[in-house]
Amino acid sequence: MGKLVSTLFVTLDGVYQAPGGREEDTRGGFEHGGWVFPYADEDFGQFINEVFERPGAFLLGRRTYDIFAAYWPKVTDPADPVASKLNALPKYVVSSTLTDPEWAETTVISGDLAKEVTALKERTDGELQIHGSGALVRSLLAHDLIDTLHLLTFPVVLGTGHRLFAEGAVPTKFELTAGRTTSKGVAIHSYHLAGRPDYGTFGLPENA
Repeated sequence: MGKLVSTLFVTLDGVYQAPGGREEDTRGGFEHGGWVFPYADEDFGQFINEVFERPGAFLLGRRTYDIFAAYWPKVTDPADPVASKLNALPKYVVSSTLTDPEWAETTVISGDLAKEVTALKERTDGELQIHGSGALVRSLLAHDLIDTLHLLTFPVVLGTGHRLFAEGAVPTKFELTAGRTTSKGVAIHSYHLAGRPDYGTFGLPENA
């Protein structure tokens, strides 16, 4: 059974919207698209290449799928570690409206999300990887279906934009399994989901 692994870029204030380009996702009048670009360096590239050594298939939300499908099929260098995997491996996109995807090896998922993704994990050899797709990640976290979360936190605050963990997120505990920092200050942390949070108190004992 494959593991479901999410890789997400967020700002210090939790924004995940439009990391890759100015016009990538302008919902809500978002004007800060492309905030990852200034922080791309060798360390960042090395981590991304490591991630793309392990996929067996990809699971994407509709918005991220459309962004990827408009870009990666045009990258035809067989030595490109990202394009070669994204173009060749099975891709599953969660959508109730997409019916005829043009990107090769794409299957649309429109039924029960938890049931469909559980079945995908069972039949995937290697990692079932999610890239971006913040809304989908939130839904899958709520179903306890994500095994590993790679969270790349960039040293920038934007003040507006769609946030990964908004009000009403399911309380979730994580276990840190790896961490590193790039030369430009991007904090890369890998977490395993570890159930629900534990609680305690620092209050004085009643008989003190």
